[in-house]
Amino acid sequence: MSHEQMSQNQPENPDRRTVLRAAGGVAIGGMAAALSVSTKVSAQQAPAAARDPGSLGARLQGVQHFGLTVQNMERAYEFYTAVLGGTEVFRHGDFQGDAVQNTLLADQEIIANTLGVNPRTIGVPDLRGGAQRLDVRFIQFDNVVIELLQYRDADQPMGGPKAFAEPVEHMSPAFPRMMHICFYVRDDVDFNQFITDLEAESARRGMTQVRANRIIRVTTEEERKAAPQDTNTNKVTVAPSDGWELIYCKGPEGEQLEFVKALGPVKKRFADAHEAHMRLASAN
Repeated sequence: MSHEQMSQNQPENPDRRTVLRAAGGVAIGGMAAALSVSTKVSAQQAPAAARDPGSLGARLQGVQHFGLTVQNMERAYEFYTAVLGGTEVFRHGDFQGDAVQNTLLADQEIIANTLGVNPRTIGVPDLRGGAQRLDVRFIQFDNVVIELLQYRDADQPMGGPKAFAEPVEHMSPAFPRMMHICFYVRDDVDFNQFITDLEAESARRGMTQVRANRIIRVTTEEERKAAPQDTNTNKVTVAPSDGWELIYCKGPEGEQLEFVKALGPVKKRFADAHEAHMRLASAN
């Protein structure tokens, strides 16, 4: 199904159109450029910004989105929209072909060639030949966009529960290259109750993988569930993190999530750093 067909099947409300215009423009342009523009651009054709001799940081607008590759697109989409309240910016899919394969996967194909193995054995899909396809959905939150990606076999439906590659089973945050998505909880929210409600709402939807850690030692899932509610939140009192409250939680895809509050001294440190960064960006 094409992007246009999907748009016709899913009418956008005014809020969604507003988000699309205000927050999705960069994502749309970036995605289109990455997936469809020829890579044969000479240095002479490059835009002036690309030749800017200034620092790399001065050429950035900030973080545009975090990407999460999922096993079950509909399940992940339900969690980040219906449970956590994100708004869909847009969705696009059925990406295939030489340009997208080269853009996203060239480094892994080089590794496979060096090892002398079929790229599929190290988890590289065949988007070039169309045996696999890539679908994406962008979800807007107040201060960040999350991109959900699903690589699937061509005979699997968009949004289905089966991804091309098996999910990683062990997701300890101690593994190098592991990343996490951190959500900012409002100052006036009861953090302990938020975690309780998050687990309950996710379980109600069949997302039993959504489990938050506790600040006390537990050795079984039963002990984790039975822990007192006031053990949900880790409150940091030592500078320079004083005022920081956090919990680590697994999402429905096994992804590592963090939920935080920044209060008092640490909140001011972030505000001061943001102000200093904006001053420097303006000066540049």
